[in-house]
Amino acid sequence: MKNIYLKLVFILCAVFLVSCDNDELSHTNVSPVNALYSPANNRFFDLNAESGSAVFEWEGAKAEDNGVVLYDVVFDKENGDFSKPIYTIPSDGNGFQKTLTLTFSDLNKIAILAGIPSETVGKLKWTVHSSKGINIQKSPVSNIFEVLTPSGFMTPDQLFITGTGSETGTKIADAQSFKKIDATRFEIYTKLSAGTYKFITRKNATPEVFSINDGKLKQDGETTYSGDSKVYRIVVDFSNGGTTFTEISKIELWFPPRGEYMFEYAYAGGGIWKAANKKIEFKQESWGRDERYKFKFTVVNGTTTSAEWFGSINRDNNRPDANSPASYWYMLSVTDNYWDNSFKFSGDVDNKNVNAEINLSASVPAYTHSFTIL
Repeated sequence: MKNIYLKLVFILCAVFLVSCDNDELSHTNVSPVNALYSPANNRFFDLNAESGSAVFEWEGAKAEDNGVVLYDVVFDKENGDFSKPIYTIPSDGNGFQKTLTLTFSDLNKIAILAGIPSETVGKLKWTVHSSKGINIQKSPVSNIFEVLTPSGFMTPDQLFITGTGSETGTKIADAQSFKKIDATRFEIYTKLSAGTYKFITRKNATPEVFSINDGKLKQDGETTYSGDSKVYRIVVDFSNGGTTFTEISKIELWFPPRGEYMFEYAYAGGGIWKAANKKIEFKQESWGRDERYKFKFTVVNGTTTSAEWFGSINRDNNRPDANSPASYWYMLSVTDNYWDNSFKFSGDVDNKNVNAEINLSASVPAYTHSFTIL
């Protein structure tokens, strides 16, 4: 009799626990999304349009407890079944809204994940998952949309130049690094010689490879350079596949107190220019000795020769000393104003010979210069 009583107690407890579990989980139940409103099936987007965006909208799901529902928008290749989606993102409002707004740049990233090449028409599939954070409900419906991808590419973390026409030859470990100058652009100062070159995204494993064809960045391949060896500033923009080549034909130190160029720098390789054993002499004025200077770059774009000026971030400066931060010598593009944005020499270089250096390589946090007293 006692054993029967205990069994009844166990059965009642089990029923109670199951009932509690069901009650506790019932508030997580939601319905699937049953209709996708926009974009309409097979809608076409030209991702070349600047500042464009697409809005995805769907019918709301219902929660068993009449509370809020969370949404994830899921993307896959045209023939995918969403078992291994290429991209998933919460809807607007951190997942609470029945819409998702994506820029064309975002859509291009998804297209790249789907393997759609640049400047190509391809198709993507999308659907929506609804949930309370758990008990995810997959929508039984999905739509297709079509995109024309722009000429740009997903921006890598790093970029290097290599090849027979590059400074460092074909050994990948020696490839010269670009400096990343904003979210999508890389810049390098380097010499090109007769031969071929290409851009790679890493020095190990299997890098992505890019080349230039008719001034545009292309996936894979290599570019042939012919003619005289010249030093260039190369800028590569992955957002639109654009490239610019500016020849750096001369760099001079401009000394405005005497209205003259004190000396010219010679390219030493690796984005570095040097001038060895140069005499620095300030100009005597009634108020003291004037030590201001900045830099003139003579550049060639196509058939046009022009001047670019590089100087200090400050319009005026005090003389640097041993306590001055490294940023004092950072160089940036400035106007051609006769005096503005000039640096000042340290007082201890007056009437001394120095080795001067300009460093426009990726090895420094910002383009900079220095003088070493001999």
